[in-house]
Amino acid sequence: MSSKLKILFTGATGYIGGSVLSRFLRHPDFGSFTITTLVRSPEKAEKLKALGFNAVTGSHDDVELMESLAADHDFVIATADADNYEAAIATLNGLKRRHEKTGTTPILIHTSGTGVLTDSAGGNFAGETVYDDANPDQIETLPDTQLHRNVDLEILRADKEGYLKSYIILPSTIWGIATGILVEKGIQNPHSIQVPALIRASLDRGRAGMVGAGKNLWPDVNIEEVADLYIVLFNAIRSNPSTTGHGREGIYFGESGEHSLYEVCKAIGQAMVALGKSDNPEPTTFTKEELDKYFQGSDYLGTNSRCRANRSRSIGWNPVKTKEDFIASIRAEVEALL
Repeated sequence: MSSKLKILFTGATGYIGGSVLSRFLRHPDFGSFTITTLVRSPEKAEKLKALGFNAVTGSHDDVELMESLAADHDFVIATADADNYEAAIATLNGLKRRHEKTGTTPILIHTSGTGVLTDSAGGNFAGETVYDDANPDQIETLPDTQLHRNVDLEILRADKEGYLKSYIILPSTIWGIATGILVEKGIQNPHSIQVPALIRASLDRGRAGMVGAGKNLWPDVNIEEVADLYIVLFNAIRSNPSTTGHGREGIYFGESGEHSLYEVCKAIGQAMVALGKSDNPEPTTFTKEELDKYFQGSDYLGTNSRCRANRSRSIGWNPVKTKEDFIASIRAEVEALL
């Protein structure tokens, strides 16, 4: 019998997942882990094998495969689609099977997001409610209908039933261009979602755009620092399981600053002027037609999502990047997308 810790990792080719997985390569205990990645591309699977990972070629959407893989692992670290309900249920079913078969309590680290905290501001006001990840009573006031919430609630229910221990990480607006060996090998997507979407839309319309007046507030976090949170949490679960909160006490926000949408869009506008792509740095409001064209009609980027990562910091996570660092990073994103 192998005494190695068996870890199943989903989302290895993604922006977050690749950044986390590259840290496992540098983990001092890497030799005592067997890490299995699930990827769609046979070519990327071979590249991951060459780095020392197991790799299964298949889809996160294949529920039978997800259940059987989860049933064969002590730890599941899920960084793929946070809203794939069927994949989440399959993972839970597999971990339940493992618990029933072995008598052990497997671990699930799941990636959700601070989109669960959003409102319907449309960019027109700053929200007042600030959520604290160390306050489960407050988090439980969120409606079941919030984004990501249906999956999160199933995971919390599983923890309460006792057949696994759950830890949910909720990144916010992640910024920065990812680097590292998985990017260099062509395995990992190096770009985030929100800011590049704003940049692409702004470049296409020839002027920086925003939702409403851009008054809404969101937390932000650097890609390298949010990837560190996964490792800090993983280490804490292994070394201090009794004091590292799980279930309703296991919500971990990833935030190190807070910005208004206007500040981000103004920085995009300034970069566009500097690069000769616009003659005015001041962002203007997206029209309804532009929201339809660029964002499938959604004004999600105009929502408020406010939080403080007190629980994450309490386990030793120490992000140092600020909103100012985020704003300063935007020109490089514009240049990269050009």
